[in-house]
Amino acid sequence: MVTITLDKIGKQYNTDWIFSDLSCDISPDNPTAILGSNGSGKSTLLQVILSAIIPTLGEVRYQREGVIVAPENAFRLMAISAPYIELIEEFTLEEMINFHRRLKPFYQNHTAIEVTKICKLEKSLNKPIRNFSSGMKQRVKLALAILSETPVLLLDEPTSNLDHAGIEWYNELITKYYENRTVIVSSNSIAHEFSFCNQQINLEDYKGIPVTDPSLLLF
Repeated sequence: MVTITLDKIGKQYNTDWIFSDLSCDISPDNPTAILGSNGSGKSTLLQVILSAIIPTLGEVRYQREGVIVAPENAFRLMAISAPYIELIEEFTLEEMINFHRRLKPFYQNHTAIEVTKICKLEKSLNKPIRNFSSGMKQRVKLALAILSETPVLLLDEPTSNLDHAGIEWYNELITKYYENRTVIVSSNSIAHEFSFCNQQINLEDYKGIPVTDPSLLLF
């Protein structure tokens, strides 16, 4: 099990602070929703947690079973689904799944055929990804992340491009696979995306110049 500690982190672009003075512990006991409107910094915070972006101030710490994990190795613990992460369009669905499972093995060692059944895309096993609808692609992205046997799961706007049936499918899948994992969901306050989360980070509460560095107030 993994605990992620955000210790007074802030991220600045040019002269604008996207968020500042944000502290929080995220653990398997506290699945967490990052909430805010479009452009509020949700995806930026998620990438800071992923260690893909370095915070301007503060520190992100990772512990697995009480052992410190270096930030540069944190990605090995994580699976992510996000609008900005693309599938390989030239691959068929079967090739995409088999490529992914070499990098991130699946729970119960699911085969490509089993994953397509879970996605309810059995008839598209040999279809190139480029011919998928946006909703089909979103199912694949979510399944690859949620089914990955990783202790940390990051989901950015998970129900985007999903219809009503797709939203029900997502809720069934995440309910089955979120327990005993550190789960973080970024959402535009769409309740069905994070109904299982018992902790929330509202980015509107972390705007402005950081108070952790009073000298910044001179600028």
